[in-house]
Amino acid sequence: MLNQQLPIVELHRHLDGNIRPSTIWSLVQKNKLSLEVSSEQDVASLVQINDKTSDLLAFLAKLDIGVSVLASEEDCFRIAYENVEDAANSCLDYVELRFSPFYMSKAFSLSMDAVIEAVCSGIKQGMRDFPVKCQLIGILSRTFGVDTCADELNALLNHKNQLCGLDLAGDELNFPAELFKTHFTKARDAGLNITVHAGEADGPHSIWNAIRVLGAQRIGHGVAAIKDSQLMNYLASNEIGIETCLTSNYHTATVSDIHCHPLKQFVERGIQVTLSTDDPGVSAIDLNHEYKLAKNIIGLSQSQLDAIQRNGVKQAFLTPLEKEALFNSAKQRSKVL
Repeated sequence: MLNQQLPIVELHRHLDGNIRPSTIWSLVQKNKLSLEVSSEQDVASLVQINDKTSDLLAFLAKLDIGVSVLASEEDCFRIAYENVEDAANSCLDYVELRFSPFYMSKAFSLSMDAVIEAVCSGIKQGMRDFPVKCQLIGILSRTFGVDTCADELNALLNHKNQLCGLDLAGDELNFPAELFKTHFTKARDAGLNITVHAGEADGPHSIWNAIRVLGAQRIGHGVAAIKDSQLMNYLASNEIGIETCLTSNYHTATVSDIHCHPLKQFVERGIQVTLSTDDPGVSAIDLNHEYKLAKNIIGLSQSQLDAIQRNGVKQAFLTPLEKEALFNSAKQRSKVL
């Protein structure tokens, strides 16, 4: 499974999709909110998924519950800090946490700039307290439309020096990449790396557009690439990674069964695939769980799993020196073990 002699990296993990049930329950009480729950266990039953939903939007509705309790910048700081703690508890060496400031702000009409500042502060404090390196990716929530995403982008660019990249997430089918060309041109001009959710709720053309229109260096999910051999060749030859999230793809009904997931075909085609949890607070999983699925259900060998771990470092939005440092740190750990 996870090889302790290699860096343990996660690149596709939503900060606002990883709010602990205990924290939701605490914030319901603190903020005197009306949520049809009477205990932490009730919250877990409400927000976590044990089987597949009908589609991506039904899955995203689970995330809505968590962000609906964020009534202040203090609450946003708390969940950011706890995300770093959770990453450390999962033994991650490096994690890229992504978040949508509009999505986190909308329930209580918080300032997006204030939300971003709180999240950045929470991450910084978390890194001071826990042994894990974290970077932030801003998300444009396409579900709320082009104009809202423009406002969201402007807020994110006000803090661009504290971000490593930009993502487009949400309702992929009804809000295609072409609508956001100007947004991503502006982000690239500002020096941000680009990853895009594509090929999860729409076909291979969505992935092509993420690359050609938005400039994606990595693709979130990318399951539909299996339908286009030319696309798979392009991804492999151009080292455009696919951020695979096995459990999430089952929960959103993107794949009918994990046995059917194209991960193995992607690996065999030479695509730089990585493994991530997506929304661990909703799916109630950790990264080791995804590696176990890749081995026991998908049938990957340990050498293929090791290659996926290395891909995590290759695909990370880090400098060559920072990547080398991750490998050196893992070597030191292996000597101790």
